[in-house]
Amino acid sequence: MVSLQTSHFVSQISADLLIAEVSKLYASISKLESLRPSKEVNSLFTHLVKLCTLPLVIDITSLPKEVQAMRESLINLCGRAEGLLELEFSTFLTKVPQPLNNLILFPYYGNYVKLANMEYKILHQNGVVSPKKVAFVGSGPMPLTSFIMATYHMKSTHFDNFDIDEKANELAGQIVASDGELEKRMKFETRNITDVKEKLGEYDCVFLAALVGMNKEEKVKILEHIRKYMKEGGILLVRSAKGARAFLYPVVEEHDLVGFDVLSIVHPTNDVINSVVLVRKPIF
Repeated sequence: MVSLQTSHFVSQISADLLIAEVSKLYASISKLESLRPSKEVNSLFTHLVKLCTLPLVIDITSLPKEVQAMRESLINLCGRAEGLLELEFSTFLTKVPQPLNNLILFPYYGNYVKLANMEYKILHQNGVVSPKKVAFVGSGPMPLTSFIMATYHMKSTHFDNFDIDEKANELAGQIVASDGELEKRMKFETRNITDVKEKLGEYDCVFLAALVGMNKEEKVKILEHIRKYMKEGGILLVRSAKGARAFLYPVVEEHDLVGFDVLSIVHPTNDVINSVVLVRKPIF
């Protein structure tokens, strides 16, 4: 494993070395009997995240085919592991009093706070201050972005959270039910976003989670669907990844966003993993 302590070494690490180390971790992760949270699973994914957030310029599109295939498979494994971690933690939260007060116990809570702060700042800079209605697509069993936004940034906004997993929505709904005020402003729907049509026209702003649309074709199809049905002048916030972070999450590029006006693209350099692409549906 690459030593992450030596700043000199970090600055010298090459793309080839990074790919070799990621490939080793992929080999270990793909052999796991289960991706449920455990000491081994947590250790492997922690190493992977640290490796992929090193300050390194790497062009994912220029990688050899076998590395591209490994990357796609790794993103799927990351997505499944993330889902199982959230599922276990949300199940735990439904059994404790005042679950919303215990969100901080989630291992990546601080990361979500930083991401939400960054996203709200970008929205605010582009005139989205207090939207009446927001949709979050791919909210999962731990819809932390919606919780953080609704509690700290958008205190009067109504949030509709869409996920294809009924169990995830059920658990998220139980967590929100512990707070009467928040429950009034937050709903959960078990639907594939490509089946949601006219309702998409109700939202001032739509968030698209990074793991909705795991491959390029699927992602572009979802983006086209949202653009078709969202309101003119509506804002879409798309999570993406850049450089080595693209071994963890799918990449959305400007040419994937046909028919939108690009307002802002932000690539974090701290421990926040996701890039943010903010676009607007033109007013015709």
